[in-house]
Amino acid sequence: MRLGIVVNPDAGLGGKLGFKGSDGRAEEARAAGAEDRAGPRMKQCLSHLVDLAASSLNRSRIELELVIWDGRMGGTWVPDWPSSCEMRVEALGSTPSATTPEDTAHLVEQLVDAGVEAILYAGGDGTTRDIVNALESAGEEAQKTALIGVPGGVKMHSGCFATTPKAAAEVALSFALGDLRTAITEVMDLDETVYAKGEWKVRMYGEAWTPSSPRFMQGAKEQVERVSEEDTIEGLAHHVRTLMDDEPDLMVVWGSGGTLRRIGEHLELELTLLGIDVQHDGTVYHDLNERKLIDLIGAHTTDTGPRPLLLLLSPMGGQGFLIGRGNLQLSPDVLRLIGHANILGVATPSKLIGLEAVRIDTGDESLDAEFQSKRFIKILQGFRTTRLIRVAEL
Repeated sequence: MRLGIVVNPDAGLGGKLGFKGSDGRAEEARAAGAEDRAGPRMKQCLSHLVDLAASSLNRSRIELELVIWDGRMGGTWVPDWPSSCEMRVEALGSTPSATTPEDTAHLVEQLVDAGVEAILYAGGDGTTRDIVNALESAGEEAQKTALIGVPGGVKMHSGCFATTPKAAAEVALSFALGDLRTAITEVMDLDETVYAKGEWKVRMYGEAWTPSSPRFMQGAKEQVERVSEEDTIEGLAHHVRTLMDDEPDLMVVWGSGGTLRRIGEHLELELTLLGIDVQHDGTVYHDLNERKLIDLIGAHTTDTGPRPLLLLLSPMGGQGFLIGRGNLQLSPDVLRLIGHANILGVATPSKLIGLEAVRIDTGDESLDAEFQSKRFIKILQGFRTTRLIRVAEL
C-alpha cells in the first residue's frame, strides 16, 4: 500500500502558550520558545508503525511504501527501520523554508497524482480542512482517499483523528492489511466568528473518508449541553462552592469548555472559554500558558509540602478526551505538579451518556501510562454525586 505522509510543522506550536490555534502565529510561537509538536508525534506514530510492520507485513506479504516530501513536512520525521521491515520511501519533493496552507494543498495534489491509497497526516483541525479542500479540488475520486490523522494540533474536533499517535499507526497498518473499511466522518472546527463574540461553537466544514475503528479513532466532537440541564449545572456549581468554603486555601485550576464556564457563572466568576484559569484567595488569573501555570502552582507550596489544589476538567462531548484536546497548556510538567489525586472531572448527564471511558493524551507516554495504571478517574455529575469512569488504554 502507498501511504502519503503530510506534516504541518507549525501545528500545535501555540498549545502550551495558551494560543487557541497556531494558524498565522507560528513565528510568534517559535519566538516565545515553542517546540515542534506535530512532527515529533508523526515520528512517534511512524516508529510504532515500523515496529508493527516488522512482523505483520512480512507474514502478509504486503509492502508498505511511504510517499513524502523531504524535510519538515515529511522526511525529517521518518525513522530508520531494520532491513527485515519491508517498507520503502519515495520522495516527491522538498519542504519549502517557510510553509503555508498552499504548500499542504500542493503536497496533497502530488500525493493523489502519485496514487496513494491513504494519507497519514499530523496537525489539527485547520490542517484537516486544508487537506479536505485539496482533495475536493482534485476531483470526486480523490475525495475518497482515506485520511488518518495523527493528533498534533491545539484543537482536534474532527472525526479523522486517531486517539493517539500509536493508535494512528494501528489504524494505518490495519487498513493496509485490509482489516478496516472506510466510512464518512465529519470535518469539524471552531467557528471563529462566533468565538470572537465570546461564544463557543463547533461547526461542520465538510466530510472525509476515514478507516472505521471505534477503538482507535476518536470520532467527531459533539455539543451535548442542553438548556434543560441548567439545574444540574447549578448543582455542580454548588458542589464546587462547598469545596472552596470547606478549604479556604484551596487553589482551583479551571479547565476549558462551556460546562465549566457555565459553572463559573453561577459562582460569579468570569472564566476563559477556551483557556485555563486559576482561582485562589479571591483572585482569578485568566488564560494562563504552561509557564505561568507552573509558576503559580509551584508557588502554592509550603516548607512542609503542597497546599490544597484542585484541577477541574470536563470531557469533550462525543470523544471523551479529558486531557490532550484544547488544553495543551496542561503539559506533562503541569500535570505532574498537580498530581493525579487532585484532578476531578465534571460532566452533565448528557455528556456521560454512552461514555464508557475517558481518554488521556498528555503527549508523554510514561505519564499516559500512569493515568492508565490508576484505571479510573472521578467524575462529578451533580451536587455531591460522583462516579468512577474508566481511563481508556488508547
